[in-house]
Amino acid sequence: MNEFQVIQTVALASLLAWASGLRLYLVVFVVGVAAYYGWVTLPEGLAALSHPYVIGAAGFLLAIEFLADKFPGVDSAWDGLHTFIRIPAGALLAAGATGETLSALTVAAGLLGGTITAGTHFTKAGSRAVINTSPEPVTNWAASFTEDALVLGGVWLAFAHPWLFIAMLLVFLAVVAWLLPKLWRFAKRMWTALSLPREPPRALS
Repeated sequence: MNEFQVIQTVALASLLAWASGLRLYLVVFVVGVAAYYGWVTLPEGLAALSHPYVIGAAGFLLAIEFLADKFPGVDSAWDGLHTFIRIPAGALLAAGATGETLSALTVAAGLLGGTITAGTHFTKAGSRAVINTSPEPVTNWAASFTEDALVLGGVWLAFAHPWLFIAMLLVFLAVVAWLLPKLWRFAKRMWTALSLPREPPRALS
């Protein structure tokens, strides 16, 4: 494996891990379709993504997620459920990008991929929780379409300019490391506020 192939592998593994935290079904569907039509070449460990069954299942779940993600409250419930889906899926996809057989590189990619997916997922979920405190739906829709655009742009960038994608991902992860503690503190304040007992309304004399 030459240097450029190594960079492509790192970019692909990073893309799948990062995008899984935002739009798991979108990245599986898009990468699978691209591989099916021969627009991109996937490593053996990810060859199954181009199978029509996988593409069909990802497309079906993508349609459900597209709708669920547009409604405040529903999107947060969807994110909560997918805490147990996106993170292991991102780890498996990142590991698959390194090859078909288990190796030290595969294990390392899985561990790092799961960490990247977790950071992206919790940042997305926390940001949506903050956005959902606003009564108007416009911000929620804008955030949802922005995430779609980020994933589609990331897929193109990872295959066309892997070095640039890796550099931008590092910047993104630095922002995540700065933002996550703030989102966590906000979530704790919201939980405390919701948990406080409310005084019963006073009877009119």
